[in-house]
Amino acid sequence: MRHQGLLPGRPGVAPPIHVCESLSSAARTGNRTPQFGWFLRLNEGCSLDLRGFLRVLSRRWPTVVTCLVLAIGAALAVTGLSTPIYEARTQLFVATRTGEDTAQLNEGQSFSQARVQSYAEIVTTRQVTGPVVKQLRLHTTPEWLASRITAVAPLNTVLINISVKDTVPRRAARIANAVAQRFSEVVERLETPKETSGSERSGKHRSGEAASPVSLGITQEAVAPTRPVSPRPVLNLAAGVFGGLLLGAGVIILLETLDTTFKTNEALGEFLELPGLGTIPYDKNAPKHPLVNTDGYSKRAEAFRKLRTNLQFSQVDDPPRIIVVASSVPGEGKTNTAANLALSLAEAGVSTCLVDADLRRPCVAPAFGLVQDAGLTTVLIGKACVEDVMQQVGGGLSVLASGAVPPNPTELLASARMAEVLSELADTYEAVIVDTAPLLPVADTVGLASRAQGALLVVRAAKTRREQVRSAAESLERVGVRVLGTVFSMAPIPKGNRYGQYGSYGRYGELPPPRTSAPREDVASVSSGSPTKK
Repeated sequence: MRHQGLLPGRPGVAPPIHVCESLSSAARTGNRTPQFGWFLRLNEGCSLDLRGFLRVLSRRWPTVVTCLVLAIGAALAVTGLSTPIYEARTQLFVATRTGEDTAQLNEGQSFSQARVQSYAEIVTTRQVTGPVVKQLRLHTTPEWLASRITAVAPLNTVLINISVKDTVPRRAARIANAVAQRFSEVVERLETPKETSGSERSGKHRSGEAASPVSLGITQEAVAPTRPVSPRPVLNLAAGVFGGLLLGAGVIILLETLDTTFKTNEALGEFLELPGLGTIPYDKNAPKHPLVNTDGYSKRAEAFRKLRTNLQFSQVDDPPRIIVVASSVPGEGKTNTAANLALSLAEAGVSTCLVDADLRRPCVAPAFGLVQDAGLTTVLIGKACVEDVMQQVGGGLSVLASGAVPPNPTELLASARMAEVLSELADTYEAVIVDTAPLLPVADTVGLASRAQGALLVVRAAKTRREQVRSAAESLERVGVRVLGTVFSMAPIPKGNRYGQYGSYGRYGELPPPRTSAPREDVASVSSGSPTKK
């Protein structure tokens, strides 16, 4: 007599979802994630707002810290290796030789302001720098010296500010004063009419002869500076901090753009448009202890109970009896999910059989400590019946191990005999959980999945790429198997949340440790009213 499956049917529930329908719907609707220029799809399942960026930042903060440390180190290295540069400044005043009446003074003032901007451009010419190099016997060229000189004429003034940079403070002051002196001579000579230029080289004029209409006087001589203008440690440090933060943000955006894995169960569900039936938290002790204690109340145990409940209530109209647990690539927790899901179903009173159909790397028997040599392959080749090789574990769970590893697993799993074995198990048990090989590396699961009534796709958090998940879903679609939903395995527990997603209710199912019973003599003494002396 056939059983009714995981749960009896219930009217008013939406029909089951097929992966072919979900993928075609996704193709019709397209990508619904907003795109903002260079900030494209920063995180699957996270909107591109401040909250989404902060969520990514909380996960990638070591990258930001690394970039910040590198940028600050580079700024400090540049500061330490740079040669100090000193700047000496001098100032000149441009005056005109005019009469004493007010009109002439105003005309001279306007003349000086109009010419002073042109004078500032003469400071760095070879007529000024060449004689200065010879006069001070500098071991450099006039062109190099010109690159160290800056002349600025403020608007609406007759002042010219000259600054000279050098690695030696006193030499910078000497150069600045020499440039100012030579610059004054060049300007006055240029402004002197040609017919009198020869007689005006000494700066003295004979009465009645034409002279330069302007004269330049030094209002402020240069002195040796006490502090360098370069490098600036505070400015370099600030630039390093800003550059490090900017670099960290750019690296985060690049990593998130190139990272095609899933960080949340919601992102996985939106990508495949399939229900996320469970999220299994990461446990560092899972490799050593893959099976959860059905009597315990750990996060993993509660997660598998939730997976069991969601699976039971997700397909109440057409409850599947043969469920294939598959993954796209190895190392996603497929066998762990299948074994613990079977234990949870048996714990709930569902007659369950766990079948190890991964005939290349079987792991079910070692996890339960069972005999592996006799099992599914023994039945498929006709050397034994199912009842002969079925093994029992605690909690009422029946396990059909893989048996000896065959040379042709794909042909065995796709054979008619395999379909007969699964049908026989479905007649005996309410739920048959089949652990299979990964979908993408081998074709074993593709041939077997068509014999099942439903499939669970296990996806590892922050490990499985979108392309792999899409290819696995398309493989199941081609054989027409019904994908019941996804299982998000090895999901990290959010920081700052000791008790999981639901705050303090994460401890709701934890029972206090049993009290140690009092010794008989103590109980007797208490009941008689006389305490026992020790």
